[in-house]
Amino acid sequence: MSLPSTAMGALAAIAIMALVTYLTRAGGVFVMSRVPIGPKVERFINAMAGSVLVAVITPMAVQGDWGARLALVATLGVMLTTQKALAAIAAGIVTAALWRLWL
Repeated sequence: MSLPSTAMGALAAIAIMALVTYLTRAGGVFVMSRVPIGPKVERFINAMAGSVLVAVITPMAVQGDWGARLALVATLGVMLTTQKALAAIAAGIVTAALWRLWL
């Protein structure tokens, strides 16, 4: 399937992506509403969140530029010292932005 490179094609692509995202989320809620949440399922869900995070961050650390690497270090440092996710995310964004501004 290919979409034309027009405004309508872009809107169609956005609508299709929104629909797929919605169906994925609604499907997850539908499936998990039928799964009893016991200790094993809870451990699986908690481990899965960390696995997804590592899968997203590792390629950036390996193949990213120094701005991305410094942002990861800043995020980790702030998270370990303050235990506040929003502050850690902000530190990472500011670090990457400043690195790219100066270089």
